[in-house]
Amino acid sequence: MDEPIVINNFIGGVMVPCQDHIDSHDPSTGLVWAKIPDSGQAEVDAAVNAAQAAFEGWSCKSAQTRANHLLKVADILESRLEEFAVAESRDQGKPVWLARIIDIPRCVLNLRHFAHAIPHHLNTSNVNPEMGVVNYTLREPQGVAGLISPWNLPLYLLTFKLAPALMCGNTVVAKPSEMTSVTAYMFCKVLQDADFPAGVVNIVFGRGPSAGQALITHPQVPLVSFTGSTLTGKFIAQATAPMFKKLSLEMGGKNAAVVFDDCDMESCIATLKRSSFINSGQVCLCTSRIFVQKSLFKDFLEKFTAVAREVKIGPPSDKDVFMGPLNSKPHLEKVLRYISYAVEDGGQVLCGHGVEILDLPPQNKEGYFMRPTIITGLSDKSRCMQEEIFGPITCVTPFDTEEEVITRVNDTPYGLCASVFTSNLARGHRVAHKLKLRL
Repeated sequence: MDEPIVINNFIGGVMVPCQDHIDSHDPSTGLVWAKIPDSGQAEVDAAVNAAQAAFEGWSCKSAQTRANHLLKVADILESRLEEFAVAESRDQGKPVWLARIIDIPRCVLNLRHFAHAIPHHLNTSNVNPEMGVVNYTLREPQGVAGLISPWNLPLYLLTFKLAPALMCGNTVVAKPSEMTSVTAYMFCKVLQDADFPAGVVNIVFGRGPSAGQALITHPQVPLVSFTGSTLTGKFIAQATAPMFKKLSLEMGGKNAAVVFDDCDMESCIATLKRSSFINSGQVCLCTSRIFVQKSLFKDFLEKFTAVAREVKIGPPSDKDVFMGPLNSKPHLEKVLRYISYAVEDGGQVLCGHGVEILDLPPQNKEGYFMRPTIITGLSDKSRCMQEEIFGPITCVTPFDTEEEVITRVNDTPYGLCASVFTSNLARGHRVAHKLKLRL
């Protein structure tokens, strides 16, 4: 077995070793493949100090100068796309092909998009001749931004936070998930190779209760952005409220698809296969509730179940694999518990875990794999219909009328996104407008 990669913090433009480390496991084998810094208050303080020291120089640069720095980083990252795609796959568990066509290209796009777009929105003005006045607005940087990114789209969402914060003139202390830190560490090398100004971007690795807590409550961090679980997001909102920090939270969803009986069945099922099971269902936008009009329900269920059974699961390096492992053993155990909850609540598992055998190569037997799972027969108030599972499980249920399904889809504390399948354009827009996407 290869020796694990030892990761360092990135503070003030240099790699800084940490005394204590966390084991990071390859989800396809269960073996340790990286050692992540177990950072705490001291490391966060050092990173914030470096970001503060760099703030004046960075915030005074023109938007175009800041854009040029980001565009250089984007060019280097793009030149190393394959290296990053392979590392993201091994660290997170997603197939290499998925990281190659989605994750890393989107990271490059994030950097280029905000580099080009934000300069046009920083300053606005309007002239009112009748009043003899000119009104203008300057959007000014706030200081050090604390950015906490999740494990499901590691570099994708880190760059999605970094780029706008930097383009607006803020400096950054970022904390990636301790379960997927490798590509963030590789990104630090890209910053160095791009001669990015020291201290403008600092990356501190570690656990949420230690490094994350120190970052969100730091008195010199006025901006906090978090993507992750609802429970953690609520905690961050409560912890930062007395400090009046500017806060951005994105905390998951319980996304529904509404399938009317006049839909294009083949296209609908192909789309729902992707939206339910891509990245092993570990995307906040994944479909986890499917409402099918009753006249179509039996036919849909048979065809959708057949498609799910054909999904190939295996090593993420295999080009024919659609689903790799889930990200971690604890997360796999959590997702599997929801199948038990479904059975307890009267549901029927039509395919997936416990129904079909999962055949894996010997080297992947200890990986965190499961089959895509379809459940039916659950009430709208059951746990699997109300709570975010964040895995390759989707629940299918019938409905009669348009009015009924709108009420049922909206009967959840949060949604985030939804989809409507129909050949009736007017109904598609009407229903989509009435679906309430909370939290």
